[in-house]
Amino acid sequence: MIFTLRDRLEELYTASNRRDLIHPDPLSFVHRYTDAGDREVAGFIASCLAYGRVVQIHKSVERVIGRMGENPLEYLMTTAERDLEETFRDVVHRFTTGQEIIGTLMGIRGVIDRYGSIERCVLAGMTESRRARSGDAPIISGLCRLAGEVNRPLGGGYNSLVPCPEKGSAVKRLNLYLRWMVRKDEVDPGVWESISPAELIVPLDVHMFRISRLLGLTRRKQADMKTAREVTDGFRLIAQDDPVKYDFALASLGIRFGMDIHSLVNVLNGNRK
Repeated sequence: MIFTLRDRLEELYTASNRRDLIHPDPLSFVHRYTDAGDREVAGFIASCLAYGRVVQIHKSVERVIGRMGENPLEYLMTTAERDLEETFRDVVHRFTTGQEIIGTLMGIRGVIDRYGSIERCVLAGMTESRRARSGDAPIISGLCRLAGEVNRPLGGGYNSLVPCPEKGSAVKRLNLYLRWMVRKDEVDPGVWESISPAELIVPLDVHMFRISRLLGLTRRKQADMKTAREVTDGFRLIAQDDPVKYDFALASLGIRFGMDIHSLVNVLNGNRK
């Protein structure tokens, strides 16, 4: 029997895309909550801090979300700014400062005040893009709107937690957040209802970039937004309506099982030696 790449990816998805295998992925923080608003807020914080070593990511996310209690959305919307500053000014994560964390929390609150939810903010950017027929992917415009709005309290300047998609980076963490919020299966909670998984872009980090090059999904040498879109188009040929379907399964092998990229690609190509 001849197995295609789609067959191998489906095998991997079936074996790895399970709720009990989420930990230590930071997505586990989203599954702490059942309320959609709490998941939306907790997910944004967890995805923003999802850079660096997994152990340190968990410590940092816990230091933020753990201080927000059982209802992160209510806490964020009802806590005075001075109290937020007092609570989070000592929290740092690698090169992210406490002031950036406070500014981002205030930015999230501003988004929810102005739009009603983070989802509606992204949708506003997508809708504007479609009306203007800008030619760019609407989801990128949605991310640009979200990043700009969240970064308002920091004067729109540099924020290590929320990069600006306009600069051409792959914005892996923002695309990761969208995957969590939009897709719905055993792993991704699918909090949002208004955006199709078909519009998502692969959260491209070094791991996924190397895999994609070895699988022939891209020949580009830089892991930027152009590459992320090219890789997404490659996966779209395999899963037309859900191009980021295999993202968790591919990423988790390195995190959970320590499988190196060449071994993973050998498996996907049918060589199990």
